[in-house]
Amino acid sequence: MTTRFDALTIGNAIVDVIAPVDDRFLIDEGMRKSIMHLVDAERSAELFEKMPSVKQMIPGGSAANTAAGVAALGGRAAFVGKVSDDELGKVFAADFSDKGIHFETPYLTDGTATARSMIFLTQDGERTMNTYLGASQQLSEADIFEETIGSAAITYMEGYLWDPPLAKKAFVRAAHYAHKAERAAAITLSDPFCVNRYREEFLDLIRSKTMDYVFANIEELKALYETDDFQAAVLQIAEDAEVAAITMGPRGAMAIAHGEVVSVPAFPVESVVDVTGAGDLFASGFLLAMARGQEMNEALRLGCLAASEIISHVGARPVADLKEMARGEGIAV
Repeated sequence: MTTRFDALTIGNAIVDVIAPVDDRFLIDEGMRKSIMHLVDAERSAELFEKMPSVKQMIPGGSAANTAAGVAALGGRAAFVGKVSDDELGKVFAADFSDKGIHFETPYLTDGTATARSMIFLTQDGERTMNTYLGASQQLSEADIFEETIGSAAITYMEGYLWDPPLAKKAFVRAAHYAHKAERAAAITLSDPFCVNRYREEFLDLIRSKTMDYVFANIEELKALYETDDFQAAVLQIAEDAEVAAITMGPRGAMAIAHGEVVSVPAFPVESVVDVTGAGDLFASGFLLAMARGQEMNEALRLGCLAASEIISHVGARPVADLKEMARGEGIAV
């Protein structure tokens, strides 16, 4: 089958709705500052109505950010995730259309609203989030199209999707279709709490080779193997996974495959402004390079470069020209 996409990512489709407020607003609404609160549909609608008229609407979600990063690097990206047939769902779809990202998941039409994270930004730069997962949790096997999955060099899925039962089945079906087409399937562990909830299931996905690539940071990897010894966890993942890519913050990143361990340093950043999305964009660079047959060293460098751009500003979508940045560092894209 012809390769149409360098990377296809599957995850929660969320729109970030960002508005400036003062501390009094947070107090009046009973919010703990700088915390992410999960809210239900009723509270979500209430807060959305109370948001100031001046607000930004930015499509997000971990795997969606990765797809946007692949496209920003000049790659061919596709995304699978569920939005509703409502205002925010159309904002999400239009953004991906503008970026040239293939997005064909049918709209949800049963009345469940598109997932949104309402982010209240105070003058001190702190972000207080209220997240409603809504339609994103309704992704199912019916949304996984064999021809689309089979035409992607790598299919990449976020661990957060292991929470809803319907999405879990979709996850496994996507991996099956990828392997049927002799393509790779990848998982990002997403969050140490996510790992703690599903440790045995994640290990089974990796050891059974349902997932070929594993993406994690230091804390997620240590959580996977229930150890405080990072090196011990690295030895374990080297045995279990075909390819593992581990981000190490200011220490850079490492990749492990077939007994070979490669590490690269982080790219220098003048000041770290916001680390949100750093792992998502690292995955963008690593996936694109691997999909195009680059060596692991180059894949790590491209991943670290994309991450360095994201942490230099607020938001999880690149604002600088990633292709130009890569060329400036002598990295092929």
